[in-house]
Amino acid sequence: MTKKIFWQDPYQTSLETRIASVIGPNVVVEETIFYAFSGGQESDSGTIGDYSVLEAQKIGKEIEYVLPSDHNLREGDTVIIKIDWGRRYKLMRLHFAAELVLELLYKKLSGAQKIGAHIAEDKARIDFEWSENITPLLPDVAKEAQAIVDSNGEIISAFSEEMNERRYWKINGFAQVPCGGTHLKRTGEVGVLRLKRKNIGKGKERVEIFLVQAE
Repeated sequence: MTKKIFWQDPYQTSLETRIASVIGPNVVVEETIFYAFSGGQESDSGTIGDYSVLEAQKIGKEIEYVLPSDHNLREGDTVIIKIDWGRRYKLMRLHFAAELVLELLYKKLSGAQKIGAHIAEDKARIDFEWSENITPLLPDVAKEAQAIVDSNGEIISAFSEEMNERRYWKINGFAQVPCGGTHLKRTGEVGVLRLKRKNIGKGKERVEIFLVQAE
């Protein structure tokens, strides 16, 4: 099974490793820093052995990478994995911003249930079941979220159950949340956030999260 270095160090942008298996355009590596779409967070972009990764697929605990069909990699080859750090960092910042906003909404909306989420590099969104328009709540949620960001507190990320690859993030005194994404070290890295409510149908609410002057 691929060792997931992106959990050990989500700030690492290149890695030397070996090809573990090859089936046509699909390759598996022994270790990886290349995150595959999971939990709403989009995949990284980048290269394996100078070949662009066309798709990163999480299959159970394994990750397969789809390369161009004319790649010439073989099992046992040593390769360099490189990721687009600018994209990764935006995803990390928006991911945490979305998780933070969701936890604050849970505290205000007793019984709300998340039904969807998506983290892209330009914005994040969270969807949940709720029968009322949440627009009046958003200024307070944004203010509280920004205060946590501005406190520049430590974000702890670790395994809750390593064998089953279950992880969490935690801010002491605020929340501990199950999540297997890539996480920032400190809340202040988020920067300035902005929230927008979107109507997606009766009994459902969507909050979109943007970063102001995102890097």
